[in-house]
Amino acid sequence: MLRISALRLLGCTRSGRVSLLQESAPRYYGSCPLGARGEVRDGRAYFTTPIFYVNAAPHIGHLYSALLTDALCRHRRLWVPGAAATRFSTGTDEHGLKIQQAAAAAGLAPAELCDRVSAQFQQLFRQAGIASSDFIRTTEARHQLAVQHFWEVLKARGLLYKGLYEGWYCASDECFLPEAKITQQEGPSVDACPVSLESGHPVSWTKEENYIFRLSQFREPLRQWLQDDPQVITPEPFHRTVLQWLEEELPDLSVSRRSSHLHWGIPVPGDDSQTIYVWLDALVNYLTVIGYPDAEFKSWWPVTCHIIGKDILKFHAIYWPALLLGAGMSLPRRICVHSHWTVCGQKMSKSLGNVVDPRTCLERYTVDGFRYFLLRQGVPNWDCDYYDEKVVKLLDSELADALGGLLNRCTAQRINPSGTYPAFCTDCFPSKSGLVGPSVRAQAEDYALVSAVASLPKQVADHYDNFQIYKALEAVSSCVRQTNGFVQRHAPWKLNWESPVDAPWLGTVLHVALECLRVFGTLLQPVTPTLADKLLSRLGVSATERGLAELRFLPRFYGHPCPFEGRRLGPETGLLFPRLDQSRAWLVKAHRT
Repeated sequence: MLRISALRLLGCTRSGRVSLLQESAPRYYGSCPLGARGEVRDGRAYFTTPIFYVNAAPHIGHLYSALLTDALCRHRRLWVPGAAATRFSTGTDEHGLKIQQAAAAAGLAPAELCDRVSAQFQQLFRQAGIASSDFIRTTEARHQLAVQHFWEVLKARGLLYKGLYEGWYCASDECFLPEAKITQQEGPSVDACPVSLESGHPVSWTKEENYIFRLSQFREPLRQWLQDDPQVITPEPFHRTVLQWLEEELPDLSVSRRSSHLHWGIPVPGDDSQTIYVWLDALVNYLTVIGYPDAEFKSWWPVTCHIIGKDILKFHAIYWPALLLGAGMSLPRRICVHSHWTVCGQKMSKSLGNVVDPRTCLERYTVDGFRYFLLRQGVPNWDCDYYDEKVVKLLDSELADALGGLLNRCTAQRINPSGTYPAFCTDCFPSKSGLVGPSVRAQAEDYALVSAVASLPKQVADHYDNFQIYKALEAVSSCVRQTNGFVQRHAPWKLNWESPVDAPWLGTVLHVALECLRVFGTLLQPVTPTLADKLLSRLGVSATERGLAELRFLPRFYGHPCPFEGRRLGPETGLLFPRLDQSRAWLVKAHRT
């Protein structure tokens, strides 16, 4: 038996092993664009959320991860139709010491706790419109088969050995920590308590015989992977963070626990005295979902994109790639990292009583409203703050007033009595600016609007590709404001359909505004699917006309026929989005009339 310290594990490997692994392991380091215009020839893409730990009820951080992934998948499906082309997995992580302890504290069997909390996640995701293609639970038989097979592959490749592992162990974070990551926290008693420097959770010195993975052999291959592709981990600060971690010592990794201490997990094959480490177990879920170890998984794994929170970056950007290389597999195409949500400037905490229940928010602000808020305000690079007033102000301003008001104006019977998509007059709005004539009514600002909206789908796609959904929504919102300015500038309510001078220009103003709304509705489908459906239906846009690959804005302006011109609008469905601040609703109503 080999005695190993968790703080000093380098130098335990055979000479030459690193170069052997570098030569034999597949090198697939290309980045994976998140939109539809990527490198994959057959159009496939596989997106994953983390699987969420079931020791507590879901909060808005969990929902944010799922919404980011859902929006990426929905946007991609607008470019590449067909559910078979894009897979999206989420689920729950149901093994480990925290689950075992939480179940005991609740007076439940671990399986009962898992069933109860996993159902809460599934219910939340259904309520929020998360359109995943698979919901994996790590207590499923298919997952145990995949994990144990993965273990046997690592063992057969000589990457697992048994030794006495000792070090600081954090039960809450389910990991060993080096001395440099430990600090002393003053408690109510005289003695200080050792805690994790990063999470603040208590740690204890642990010594036990485990199976150990030769993680130290993969330091250089991981550095090479990150240096070869600066976009494989995004946003860039997180890529830089992982490279900095790899400048430090990379000890071998304990990948099992004593079954007498941790019984709630997957047994090590051939050794019932040991339970597989919960993080190795959990990470393999991404393979389980696509059919591992059957051959089917190979057609999906090279096009994988993980969406994760920054707190689990090390597990996904160091441990997981090393395990995959160890198993002779290619690495994920992309790892997209997001930051956390705070509440009124404070970290969410049960002790502070400030944990935001996402189910309540979905009911209070509507599903589309809360989806829009989280994706519009959430910036992956840094933590974002939640408070109720911010939600109300944003949704009232951008969805109720700007977007909803624009739709109401352009479809109101007083302005559009025929209830149709009016004709576009090229004499009033010629394709070149600066022309002079008796019928020309378009101004320089109008051409700027057409240019902005024409380029908007590509701009939005670029933001999705760069994992910047908030910027995509900011761009849409900016164009909505521009379109409102266009309508306000030309005041169609002051024009007369009976006038041969006014009528062509009135129709053109409404046509341009409706075309802008059609683009906005199409682009908002990944974020606010119900609201976008309502908007597009009101415009008379059929289900087959809502993809992005065929989206053509204002074709008459560019000399092409417009399939919507003269089409009847869809039925009136009331307000697109109701104002949340009713104390100001009368002002908006007065302004619109």
